[in-house]
Amino acid sequence: MWAHARWQGRYLPGHLTPGDRLSAYATWCDAVEGNTTFYATPSRAAVESWAAQTPEDFRFVIKLPKPITHERRLAGAEEELRAFLEAMEPLGPRVHAFWVQLPGSFSPADLGTLAAFLRSLPREHRYAVEVRHRAFFEEERAERLLERVLAAVDAEWVPFDTTVMFASPPTSDAERDAWLKKPRVPRRTRALTARPIVRYLGRDAEERTVEGWRPWVEQVTAWLREGREPTVFVHTPDNADALRLARRFHDEVRAGVPELEPLPDPMPNEPLTLF
Repeated sequence: MWAHARWQGRYLPGHLTPGDRLSAYATWCDAVEGNTTFYATPSRAAVESWAAQTPEDFRFVIKLPKPITHERRLAGAEEELRAFLEAMEPLGPRVHAFWVQLPGSFSPADLGTLAAFLRSLPREHRYAVEVRHRAFFEEERAERLLERVLAAVDAEWVPFDTTVMFASPPTSDAERDAWLKKPRVPRRTRALTARPIVRYLGRDAEERTVEGWRPWVEQVTAWLREGREPTVFVHTPDNADALRLARRFHDEVRAGVPELEPLPDPMPNEPLTLF
């Protein structure tokens, strides 16, 4: 997600070609969610372009394609998985994790399928799983079984914190859309690996978004002090200010962990001139 239309001309230069937008995004943030791969496996040439536009320490969290996770539900998708992993090869060390986002209907009864799928994956990569069935959050046995499945392959559980979104009724079209489409599950802050990944959804109002992420500032600060390497993605219903908010979140964490590296200096949204 680096070509959001609302960012062009506001945070990123408006004259950028599609082939330059990722390099501009990478001056604002040092990680990105690869959502487009959910809808189609990109060409190898496209992925080579992504690699060319980013430094080696840039982090991609790349979502597995929908045919694997939602249509085949992790079973019998060997050919689609092979093609996807081959297409991603040019990213090399930039792949922070492959993200297995599962549908809300994927329940504790399906954990055997998930375990078999994770065991079949190449061990040279890291994997992170996002579940949306409420039983994993509300039933202790289901939670512990999922943690056991993930721990067996050193995979992370990706929380998607939407609690602020559902704390009060929506007040805009973007919030109403999020209210209908986003998962309504409890906040989860337990990390399973050295590289936790968090997805956070705020509100249209910046003050509500910031207030809602306070627990994450504390948690991420604690993880860093423990020697973990967390990655956090900040969303709002329309994502119009997500770039700026992500940097604000990073600044708040860095205030508690001064040794944390600063983010890059962002590319100006207009070319510099002499006058």
